[in-house]
Amino acid sequence: MAGRLIALEGIDGSGKTTQAKLLAAATGARFTFEPGATPAGALLRRLLLDPTLPPLGPLAEALVVSADRARHVAEVLRPALASGEWVVTDRYLASTLAYQGTGRGVPRALLDQLAEAATGGLAADLVVVVDLPVPEARARLAAHRLAEAGPGPGDPGPGGPVLADRLEAERPAFAEAVRQGFLALAEEDPERVVVVDGRGPVDEVARAIRAEVAARLGDPPGGWR
Repeated sequence: MAGRLIALEGIDGSGKTTQAKLLAAATGARFTFEPGATPAGALLRRLLLDPTLPPLGPLAEALVVSADRARHVAEVLRPALASGEWVVTDRYLASTLAYQGTGRGVPRALLDQLAEAATGGLAADLVVVVDLPVPEARARLAAHRLAEAGPGPGDPGPGGPVLADRLEAERPAFAEAVRQGFLALAEEDPERVVVVDGRGPVDEVARAIRAEVAARLGDPPGGWR
């Protein structure tokens, strides 16, 4: 593979999506995400996250995530990397290990087998975990949903609540287990997985992430933007 693959990871509300988009813009990389970046993936994303649908259970959840990843790798990641592009993905393999592994209790050996089958061994060159304590992440999610809802009843605009997705709606204890799963992965593989404190202003966190990318992968092909 001629390109570079960088995965941004973290619990819901950590700011990783914002940081992934900023990093893609700063490096001239292709931005993508999981789940849902392909036509089939969009359907699988709804099955995984829609709170109005019946819950899947841990194993089925892991299988749906892996099916989405198989299409993502085949349709987006491998072609881009083979052409020499840098790619920044909002979630990749570490999310499965943290959410379905540490959070749901699916055995690591099984998740590793599913990962190999879905990716053919394609790992990220660098994994950046944007870390944020659960209470702060929850507060950000609540503020984001409130902003998306718009004006309330009696005010101009549609208003109405915006439902949390199935994983966002899990109890704080689940989010904390997932967070600890990400931190454990960084301890397990410190050469490839780096933790960045997500508590600062957006631009400050972005600078810290760019510094880690430059130190570990060098400058992007077209230079920093």
